[in-house]
Amino acid sequence: MDGSNKINKKGITEEQFLKNYNSEKYEKPSVTVDMLVFTVMEEKKKNYRKLSEKVLKLLMIKRADHPFIGEWALPGGFVGIEESLEEAALRELKEETSIDGIYMEQLYSWGDVHRDPRTRIISTSYMALVDSTTLSVKANDDAEEAKWFTVSSKLIEEQKILIQGGYIVHKYFKLSLTADNENLSAMVKKTITYNGKTFKTERELIESKGIAFDHGKIIDYAIERLRNKIEYTGIVFNLMPQFFTMTELQQVYEIILDKELLKANFRRKIADLVVETNEYKKDAGHRPSKLFKYNPNY
Repeated sequence: MDGSNKINKKGITEEQFLKNYNSEKYEKPSVTVDMLVFTVMEEKKKNYRKLSEKVLKLLMIKRADHPFIGEWALPGGFVGIEESLEEAALRELKEETSIDGIYMEQLYSWGDVHRDPRTRIISTSYMALVDSTTLSVKANDDAEEAKWFTVSSKLIEEQKILIQGGYIVHKYFKLSLTADNENLSAMVKKTITYNGKTFKTERELIESKGIAFDHGKIIDYAIERLRNKIEYTGIVFNLMPQFFTMTELQQVYEIILDKELLKANFRRKIADLVVETNEYKKDAGHRPSKLFKYNPNY
């Protein structure tokens, strides 16, 4: 039976209900999208005999208007009434940074009541991993400037408190973003409550310097998700060029995970993810290195 022909307890059909529905019955929060676009870049060589060091970068835009004028934020903006969340994310990214046509995946929704001083705003964040050599970034629209920041998140303190039926863990993370003479930072407190067979995770932005809104908390969460996802998916290859050496791939894993990996263990773990080619990369002062590519059949 078509649901539109059913009647409710008041004896009216769906058509009658919708015709008389008062859309002003509930207050409407605004909806925004925020994009976390990560890439990996090489730092300049100080010694030509040394391999270039790779660093994780995050795209940020400098706000040209209130609130948080002059501070750095994630690319994003308001969702139009006729747009899907993903359509709005792609549109805002293109308008603010000139980046177009990249793959993004939904990360999380943020709905703290006072997260934005303008009004009640709920934001959905998206994450993308891109090869920056294929992109041309330029600030447009309401962004004063767009820039790649070297980003890192480090655990600096951990506390464990026993409670009845379980325990609480407090973890404090220091988020750092640097680019040229810009130094941004945030402190994020992650609280995990274990109670019997259940657990709850909460995040709190303790402090934020130079980063607008609650974006420090969003960035820290995205880095955690990225670290988890590269352990069991091939998402990391979105950061790589078509051909790469095993050393370059290991460097990318290490900068994301923020730890050194044993060469033999790493190569055994990702063996099925890559395909060996007959090509070699030549670096000044080094022997040619075999090139690999992502295994699309993984």
